[in-house]
Amino acid sequence: MIQKEKLASLIEKYLEDNSLFLVDITISTDNDIEITVESLDSDVNLDNCTDINRIIIDAVDRDIEDYSLTVTSAGLDQPFKVLLQYKKYLGKEVTILKRDGTKITGILAEASEEYIDIEYSKMVAVEGKKRKEKREIRERFSLSEIKTTKPFINFR
Repeated sequence: MIQKEKLASLIEKYLEDNSLFLVDITISTDNDIEITVESLDSDVNLDNCTDINRIIIDAVDRDIEDYSLTVTSAGLDQPFKVLLQYKKYLGKEVTILKRDGTKITGILAEASEEYIDIEYSKMVAVEGKKRKEKREIRERFSLSEIKTTKPFINFR
């Protein structure tokens, strides 16, 4: 069976040289390999995916290991898996789904290994007033309380 670590080490230099980072490698029981990469600076293009595909095919003999290989970029509809994805979206709108089912959309203000900060608008009760007012708040969420974080796609 092909090991994730071996595949990651094969493409590590290429990723560094092209300002890319590894998001995930999945290998099914049938040896279907999917490698997902992302870029901090720009978009992942077809040439990047083709180059990574070629590196793997040249290094892992299909006569010894029968496998299928897919190289892709992280989709906008896919949840973040690594800290660098959070870093890429600093200052941009994201949607988080907390483990308790609460969904919050706001600007990703800060991200670390333990938490993220989101800035968003919220209707809050103001003392002495009958109506709630819209206030901008910044809230910190532990990554352990977040189920998923995805880029917010706005079609306006």
